[in-house]
Amino acid sequence: MTDASFEDGAEKPLRLVAFAEDDLEVLSSLAQDAIFPATEMAWKRKDRRFAILINRFRWEDADAASRRSRSFERVQSVLTVEQVEGVRSQGVERDANTVLSLLSVSFEARGDAAGTVILTFAGDGAIAVDVEALEVTLRDVTRPYVAPSKSKPGHDV
Repeated sequence: MTDASFEDGAEKPLRLVAFAEDDLEVLSSLAQDAIFPATEMAWKRKDRRFAILINRFRWEDADAASRRSRSFERVQSVLTVEQVEGVRSQGVERDANTVLSLLSVSFEARGDAAGTVILTFAGDGAIAVDVEALEVTLRDVTRPYVAPSKSKPGHDV
């Protein structure tokens, strides 16, 4: 008899909401190395929402994939920032040929609940999203698929 594994259960899409900096650290680690065309970002000023459709590397499945010698996976997810007051960017081209790689999502508090959600990208680009309060959601919207690179993202230390 063997222990149950993740694969034995019904696969469930990821849905995380961060209302605190500790929550955001977990969300950031799962969104790390997400890639997406720059055209997949949208700020809905009227709705006070900033959203990105990302192709997220499934870090939560990477160890199991390595142990079982199967392909690494990605999944399309929506990363949403709520209660947005403004959005600024630095070093981020918004043309159709630009593909961005997300390194981290962090929060810089400025007062009671207000602050800035900072999305940092490979190549020194960043987006600063000023918010009334921290509320960031990461939600899978497709089934996982084999990562086109068939490899796990690597990082220089």
